[in-house]
Amino acid sequence: MPTHKSGNDAFYDNHVSELNAQYLSVKAEDVHEAWLPSLQSNNSAESNLHALDVGTGVGRDAAYLSSLGYKVVAVDKSQAMLEQAKQNFPNQSITWLQDALPSLREVRKLDLKFDVILLSAIWMHIPASERRKCIRILSSLLVPNGKIVITLRHGSFSDGRTAHGVSLDELRLLSQAYGLIFRSPSRAFTQTQKWQSDKLNRQNVTWETAILTLPDDGSGAFPLLRNIVINDAKAATYKVALLRSVLRIAEGHPGAVIQSKSTSSMVAIPLGLVAMYWLKLFKPLIDNFNMPQNSNPNKGLGFVKESGWLQLSGLTNNDVFVGAIYMETHKQVHRTLLDITRTIKNMPAKYITLPGTDTCVFEVDRLRSRAPKTSLLLDNNYLMGLGTLYVPRNIWRTLSDYSCWIEPALTNEWLRVMQGFEAKTGRSYSLEQYHLALKWEDQTRSTNKVKQRVSILQKQQDIVCTWGKTKLNKRYDIDHTFPFARWPNNDLWNLVPTKPAVNRNKSDKLITEQRLLNSKEEVMHFWQQAWQEEQRLFFTQANMALPDLSAENTDFDSVFEAMLSQRDRIKETQQLVDWA
Repeated sequence: MPTHKSGNDAFYDNHVSELNAQYLSVKAEDVHEAWLPSLQSNNSAESNLHALDVGTGVGRDAAYLSSLGYKVVAVDKSQAMLEQAKQNFPNQSITWLQDALPSLREVRKLDLKFDVILLSAIWMHIPASERRKCIRILSSLLVPNGKIVITLRHGSFSDGRTAHGVSLDELRLLSQAYGLIFRSPSRAFTQTQKWQSDKLNRQNVTWETAILTLPDDGSGAFPLLRNIVINDAKAATYKVALLRSVLRIAEGHPGAVIQSKSTSSMVAIPLGLVAMYWLKLFKPLIDNFNMPQNSNPNKGLGFVKESGWLQLSGLTNNDVFVGAIYMETHKQVHRTLLDITRTIKNMPAKYITLPGTDTCVFEVDRLRSRAPKTSLLLDNNYLMGLGTLYVPRNIWRTLSDYSCWIEPALTNEWLRVMQGFEAKTGRSYSLEQYHLALKWEDQTRSTNKVKQRVSILQKQQDIVCTWGKTKLNKRYDIDHTFPFARWPNNDLWNLVPTKPAVNRNKSDKLITEQRLLNSKEEVMHFWQQAWQEEQRLFFTQANMALPDLSAENTDFDSVFEAMLSQRDRIKETQQLVDWA
């Protein structure tokens, strides 16, 4: 630690006695009563629970966690505060370390994972520019189901200390970036008031609490995925691209699972479908924004070939979807997908391994199919003809059930890796450009086909609002039955015409089963009228996206029944607000 200190560091070193009396005047269980009910405790001598108290000060909270049976590591930047803490609690089994965020270098040397990490009254001292790194480091120290507890102080200091603005919204966004579940028990605890009052009775000080939890389904898949995404640097953007592609299929294409090839431990999916989403992901990054995908600006990408990718400059990521038909470019699209399957097999699938082993997480059986003679249809038969990707069943379930937490973490990691290439490649991009390039698709453009069809039908017959059952006029919206923001799907079966006011009211809520059943006649009528001449596209999309449908299904009623099952699944995994 440096000998000369200023600002907050000097304050804490020079006011140990005063702060010691102040902090010990209130009990830890009173200060933290809003979140303590969520805390595990184990007073047995064999307890394996570990806690990290970051910014421990005079040790009050560390000692309390120790009394609950935790093996505690307590750290503080101030050596003077640590010495006071040791004097206060000499008989407690606590590891005291001089360390600080954002690096927590000494803590990481211990090679421990923690069930709870407490940051009490220190977040306001951390500059906004360092907070993303802090959450990244802290999240890597959690066990599955472990939690980071952060108390937020609102109110300025009058004693020379400096503070930066804090908010739950900021922590909510940071939790999403690193695949953590966010909740704030303080609002439920206080019921009528937004913030908790100060236990030291300071009139201008109030508090909020945020809990960031590392989710886990008990299978071990979630921590494995986080290790691959955040800690494993091999084949950086390829690694994330493969995971994002498989995630999209697990979340949006339960019907794509190849039942006949699956085993008790693996789920088999069409390798061509993975390649299709790979193409969809990289298209804007490479063609629109020219964003580097490795640190060497002179090194090309294995799937960008003259005979394939470079012949598809007119193709956008919105032109790549299940059921798409290619005529003039069918050979080039086929060549590109073959090049992608080779890259997937030789790069990310080869180098994504179980921690500390050479065992590959994913298995690839690649087939060299011939290009169609006159046109190419991205249907189940074609996509299966390019090969098979085998995904461990526990990872498949985790990708499906936790997609809303994993997707932001994958996007954030891809963004971070590309930012790391800026200095070496001499290119620089704004955050807005990065996020725009990493979007799956343009939602407005992808609903144009349905809008055009509704306009044609309106010239022939009355079209009603699917949910309101009243006649539509010239102003109407195309609504995603299952909200696009939480389950991104632009298939024909998921898009229906509604009045703008109804669409705004529904927003990102999930339609209830009863409301969907009440509108079954309107949904079915629109499908049959709008897509009678494009049934091949309609059923190709529905059969791959919805559960319990065969690849040969051509029955509209079966699609509706599968929609009801999918609604239940989305409700269970994403916990959306109902729209009744």
